[in-house]
Amino acid sequence: MPVEHAPRPHRVVVLALDGLLPFELGIPHRIFGRPRDARGRLLYEVVTCSVRPPGPVETDADFAIMVEHGPEALATADTVIVPASYELGPVFEEGVLTPELAAALAHIRPGARLASICTGVYVLAAAGFLDGRPATTHWADAEHLQRLFPQIRVDPDVLFVDDGDVLTSAGVAAGVDLCLHMVRRDHGTAVANDVARRTVVPPHRDGGQAQYIARPVPDPQQATTTAARAWALGRLHEPIQLRDMAEREAMSVRTFTRRFREEVGISPGQWLTQQRVERARHLLESSGLSVDRIARDAGFGTAQSMRQHLQAALGVTPTAYRRTFRTADTTRPAPTRTDAVR
Repeated sequence: MPVEHAPRPHRVVVLALDGLLPFELGIPHRIFGRPRDARGRLLYEVVTCSVRPPGPVETDADFAIMVEHGPEALATADTVIVPASYELGPVFEEGVLTPELAAALAHIRPGARLASICTGVYVLAAAGFLDGRPATTHWADAEHLQRLFPQIRVDPDVLFVDDGDVLTSAGVAAGVDLCLHMVRRDHGTAVANDVARRTVVPPHRDGGQAQYIARPVPDPQQATTTAARAWALGRLHEPIQLRDMAEREAMSVRTFTRRFREEVGISPGQWLTQQRVERARHLLESSGLSVDRIARDAGFGTAQSMRQHLQAALGVTPTAYRRTFRTADTTRPAPTRTDAVR
């Protein structure tokens, strides 16, 4: 009887640079260190490496970390993640790699997926990985990044950008969103949502959501749109008009729309579409319902409408998405392009 060999976990290598932020370094380990397949096997292996031989790496805090792998670990990576650093030197100031960093990045295999958190984007940019591509970083550094690398299309307003094999995110918590997005892209919403629950974070914030909202905490004396959002989530299968949501909060449509953007960062219409796409994804993964029935239950009305929205949001048809993710074995490959933020 042939022996069944377990699939090799997807290897994520995190590049730890001097001046790194410990919180952001820990994000990939927390998110990618949790997902398991139906048999309980880890779907990812996470390794941290330095640009130097094994040894200490300074952080922006009052402690250093001991890294056990040198730059050669990058040659084994399926995905390379570069977290933020406050000591990038000429990379940040002049847009050029140090010889040490250039030698380290040369280990990366063609075809490896690349990702950055916050100012880690400067490393990818200086190495030429972002030439002609869209990218983002922390809003406070976006203008500087654009000046330094005019060949990059910098979007300062989004949480993350997925350009297929290269992904970039804004700062701190947006790194969590990016890593969850990659898990969702690789293995579907059920696996990503389980990781989010275990991490006690929201399961999904779309990459196109604004990263900086001028007034993130509403004035306690003013009404919010929370009740309207909860009401809408319970009725996604029904037609929902903007005036219906505004009436739930006793606001005019104009006031409600402005308040909604202040609190959520996107328009009510965009938010409703995102929620319906997520509902459709969940049903495609977890149920045997027909595409027509899922389209009705998710609020798209017709299969054609749902197909158009999923194609725009995920880059795949409902049938292709279901074929990829509706399986007990979650190790199947994902579509080549999903959730792209353009």
